[in-house]
Amino acid sequence: MKVNRRIVSAVCALALFLALAPSVPAVESPAVDINAASEEQLTELPGIGPSKAKAIVEYRAATPFRSVEEMMNVRGIGQSTFDNLKDKITVGAASSGVEKR
Repeated sequence: MKVNRRIVSAVCALALFLALAPSVPAVESPAVDINAASEEQLTELPGIGPSKAKAIVEYRAATPFRSVEEMMNVRGIGQSTFDNLKDKITVGAASSGVEKR
């Protein structure tokens, strides 16, 4: 009986410690500049595989992005994919003079 009480006490103490411990903030990675990123860097974005990364690079070669919303002009990137990307991408200042997010 004493062993069970010790185990229960230890589990309760651990639960209390974990409940009161400060949470670790999530580390946010910097936004990817869609005018400068390589195909490899673009594939690290959610929903972007090798073919979409290639399409992004080809699109920007003809028409550099002036806003992140223009990503939806790339074939295969619709509203849903854009919604998952919009907080993870940026358009660099070098391409348009002003950085937009």
